[in-house]
Amino acid sequence: MIFTKAAFFLLLFAGTNQNDAVRLAYQSGEAAMRQADLSAAEKDFKHVLELVPQDIGARVNLGVIFMRQEKWKLALEYLSQAEKLAPQVAGIRLNVGLVHYRQGDYAAAIPEFESVLQQQPASAQAQRLLGLCYLFEERYADAARELEPLWPASNGDISYLYSLAVAAGNAGRHDLEERAMSQLVVTGKDSPLMHLLMGKAYLAHEDYPGALTELRKAEQGDAALPMLHYNLGIAYRHSGEWEKAKTEFLADAKLEPNVAYNYDQLGLLASLAGNSQDAEAYYLDAVKRDPRLGTAWFGLAKAYRQLKLLPDALRALQRAGELDPGSASVHYLRAEVLSQLGRKNEAQAEFATVQRLKKEGVDKLEQEITGAKYHDPDMRH
Repeated sequence: MIFTKAAFFLLLFAGTNQNDAVRLAYQSGEAAMRQADLSAAEKDFKHVLELVPQDIGARVNLGVIFMRQEKWKLALEYLSQAEKLAPQVAGIRLNVGLVHYRQGDYAAAIPEFESVLQQQPASAQAQRLLGLCYLFEERYADAARELEPLWPASNGDISYLYSLAVAAGNAGRHDLEERAMSQLVVTGKDSPLMHLLMGKAYLAHEDYPGALTELRKAEQGDAALPMLHYNLGIAYRHSGEWEKAKTEFLADAKLEPNVAYNYDQLGLLASLAGNSQDAEAYYLDAVKRDPRLGTAWFGLAKAYRQLKLLPDALRALQRAGELDPGSASVHYLRAEVLSQLGRKNEAQAEFATVQRLKKEGVDKLEQEITGAKYHDPDMRH
């Protein structure tokens, strides 16, 4: 994961509106942050705000504290307040973007990182984060444009090289893709991370035996690699080995309990096995961890339909539709549920929408729902 320096704003704003009590609170808060005592640091910086309600640095540091605790709403609240008080400070916008990035809301993070680079074109951190956001949003040409200039300082970083290769390949820049892949092989050598990345590359090309070979090598070297067991689960699921897939998703969930994708996949496996009650429980775990995970809302709607909880199914489909209004699968399932409820006119309107959407092409959520495309949830690892 990528973090900014927590003490940055302490140095920047500590001299503002100072008196002895404020200075002592800042010093105490800074010490607590260095010791990772976030509860104590929170109390200190809230005390600063009691003494100086307009203090910018305290708000920023509270934002960083809540970011570290993955309390995203509170982090964004304090950082947004600081941004309004000091719109000229690019570092605050960098942290706002980072909150969105850490939540997987890359579309919201992009304008924040873009604005940082407009003010500070030499910010390598903002440029890399922006490039990754473009990559996750499938804006491959933009991603390659932002990531390529980082080559001199980053060509020894395996994750960077993998991301650059993916962006360049999908943007049709095969010379750059080949250069990144060649450097990736040289840099990664026989490391577990290298095998993980190669496994993910095989998954993207639907070569599941090749993926399993590479991922097992990664497991032999470091079984605790982030997202390793998730990707093993994907490979086993596509290979029809559902019990092994379930074991892998559960293993990754144990290592990374807040990763929603594992519960989404567990819900899918339960649904495929005809166990709608387990599917419901897993999908609820997924959307609790990531309310923007459209496949989980869709899966939850299917589980509710099987359990004959039709109003609940409609509510889940409403959430899925809000995330991607152009998903033919969402509209089709909604039409079927409405038909079961006797709402024929609404159902016919949904069926008509399905036909229109199919003529317009397949959307991203559609690909993820149907499994037509490997979804790499986090290329940061």
